Amino acid sequence: MWSGPCARARSATKSPAGCCGSTKRACTATRTLKKQARDSGAGPGRAGRETAAAPIIKVVLVAPRNPLNIGAAARAMSNFGFFDLRLVRPYDVAWQEARSAVGAVAVLERAKVFDGLADAVADCALVVGTASLGRRELRHPVRRLEAGGRLIRKFGASEATALVFGSEKFGLSNDDLSLCHWLLRIPTREAHESMNLGQAVAVCLYELVRDPREAARAVRETRRATAAELSRIEELFVGLLKDSGYSQPATAGSTRLKVRRLLRRMDLGAADAAVWTGMLRQLAWKLGRPA
Repeated sequence: MWSGPCARARSATKSPAGCCGSTKRACTATRTLKKQARDSGAGPGRAGRETAAAPIIKVVLVAPRNPLNIGAAARAMSNFGFFDLRLVRPYDVAWQEARSAVGAVAVLERAKVFDGLADAVADCALVVGTASLGRRELRHPVRRLEAGGRLIRKFGASEATALVFGSEKFGLSNDDLSLCHWLLRIPTREAHESMNLGQAVAVCLYELVRDPREAARAVRETRRATAAELSRIEELFVGLLKDSGYSQPATAGSTRLKVRRLLRRMDLGAADAAVWTGMLRQLAWKLGRPA
């Protein structure tokens, strides 16, 4: 459906133009998106109409290739009351061709462009990737849309959740998948598993809003660790494994992915993440490693 190889997520810093860690190309893409949104004919202020009961969802499109698909995804977001669209390494395409985005002004004007998935989901406490089963060996729990949607509605009622879609051609890379807590799949027929990107976004978002009462009943009492907090633990852990000799240059990449997946399976709360960070920093200090 949407899983396959993309480039490794790169760290980025927020630019003065507000492009959230994007390159000059990404900034240009953001400005063009905003212009296209203004030209769509939709009135401003649509963002203020978000449904209070809707989950806190960030829709992330990784390396989208077709402007029509971006437009369709944005329109679907507006239909169901979601307005936080994040694009990771979008292709240099003619954004104005996204004609199907008419009416999605609030989504496109607020869209942000990032150089890597790690930056795009840094403020999210739950990251859910989308994938089809196919022949690919997946190392994550895979949940059908119905079951996964229930979990997202419950968790997203109180904390930010990223719903990540890969490119139309390649989907999500192993590196991108390693940033996800688990994967979501739409139960399409085996003979024709792949869905259009815009359709997939629409189907997933509908599932998330069809029972708002369930989300309202399930507010999490303790805050979950964000992706950025898990990344800090990952860096400390990987550094200690390297210094101890456990991790060798030839296996450094696979070791990092294993650590990343392990941390997400632990389902750490923010308080527990702080404890882990403190313990690892103490170990790093004892070993003479900058923490």
